[in-house]
Amino acid sequence: MIYYLTAISIVTFVLYGIDKYKAKKGKWRISEKSLLLMTFIGGGIGAWAGMKVWHHKTRHMKFRYGVPLMASMQLLAAIYLYLPA
Repeated sequence: MIYYLTAISIVTFVLYGIDKYKAKKGKWRISEKSLLLMTFIGGGIGAWAGMKVWHHKTRHMKFRYGVPLMASMQLLAAIYLYLPA
């Protein structure tokens, strides 16, 4: 699970960076739906980091509040799964 969350977070982080780059250049963009889907399926930490590093999607309410919520839930789930029983 840790490997999955790490991999999907790295991919999500990179996607946020690519989308920011494309936004600056006026090129075709990655859809918000795709970015949020990547966040939802485990890329919450990468999405949050991407928002902070790239300063991207920080004004959109669904990103401003949804991404930290998803990241927190994913982090708590990972901690819970790895705590000794």
